[in-house]
Amino acid sequence: MALSLKAHYSRFLGARPDVLHFAAHSHHLWPDVTRDAVVAAWDDAARLVDHKWDHVFGAVLPAVQGHVARVLGFSRPDQIAFAPNTHELVTRVISCFPPGRGLRVLTTDGEFMSFARQIARLEESGDVRVTRVPTEPFETFDSRFHDAAGAGPWDLVYLSHVFFNSGFAVHDLAGIVGAVHEPNTIVMVDGYHGFLALPVRFEALERRLFYVAGGYKYAQSGEGACFLHVPAGCTLRPRYTGWFARFGRLAEHAPDRVEYADDGFRFWGATFDPTGLYRLRAVLDWLSGLGISVADIHAHVQQLQRAFLALLARLDLRALPVASLLTSPDLSRQGHFLTFRLPRAMDLAQRMRALGVEVDSRADRLRFGFGLYHEASDIERLGERLEKV
Repeated sequence: MALSLKAHYSRFLGARPDVLHFAAHSHHLWPDVTRDAVVAAWDDAARLVDHKWDHVFGAVLPAVQGHVARVLGFSRPDQIAFAPNTHELVTRVISCFPPGRGLRVLTTDGEFMSFARQIARLEESGDVRVTRVPTEPFETFDSRFHDAAGAGPWDLVYLSHVFFNSGFAVHDLAGIVGAVHEPNTIVMVDGYHGFLALPVRFEALERRLFYVAGGYKYAQSGEGACFLHVPAGCTLRPRYTGWFARFGRLAEHAPDRVEYADDGFRFWGATFDPTGLYRLRAVLDWLSGLGISVADIHAHVQQLQRAFLALLARLDLRALPVASLLTSPDLSRQGHFLTFRLPRAMDLAQRMRALGVEVDSRADRLRFGFGLYHEASDIERLGERLEKV
């Protein structure tokens, strides 16, 4: 049964009542609880001033770490580090390697810019050697990447759980991680389009897996709250480091060596705006309080996706044929958005925007995202506007 949660998004939906927001993969609307969270962050700052950090690190942070660990199946919440964006976390991981050694990187041609741009710049400067496995054809991606991962040696293996430019989801993450034989290879999964969208459990991988994601997409809590799972026992020493990374050892003094925390704090940076953590905590508290699991969210979205594909088949729109769907219509390996390959995708997105439909386009790809604030009636309203394009 589909969920009915539209009333919980009254602030965002009420701000633009005539707009149908189907860009839920990129700029997800926030539930009302996030507004209360912003006010709470302000009130705590006014009430506690400098002592607010005792509250942030003593109450807010542990609550968010606990939620993230529970959702993903990690047993050590203290191994989860936070930063304002994933680029900061990815760059910090890359900085663990000594300079000048010609870093060997295995990745894909479908990674988001937070990694793809940075690694391309390092490649350009001669600091890394990059092997990119094509994501297409999707049917053979898992096996092809698995074979490449096992062929090593690699210093860093990096791939997405769900690819941002297609919505294709990798099934055999466990097999791919297991294929990396060198114990010192860092294996990193970008989970931004999978976290709180696809049900996953990482108990069996947590001793090996660096996992990065954040609140901006399906966690519906906006910017400023990204996180990294660090395997327990990790002794890496990022060169790109901030003073928070010494938490737990602030009382120690080693003048000839930079100290690091023994848990996930070794990958922290420095002073940040904690408001994003308040918002993320509010969303995770809200979903937990309603008893809504990631499996429930995924079932709701897949029901909407199937209704949308059926609608397109019924309308038979020349500008948006079902056959242009980039991935399999059976949705068995699909994230929470559908991507269509169209020669005039960006033009079509602009025409849809003029009719009050927010979607997203990149080059020849048009993306429709589905979220908890959508219901079956929204799909029908979308169809009525698509007929006018």
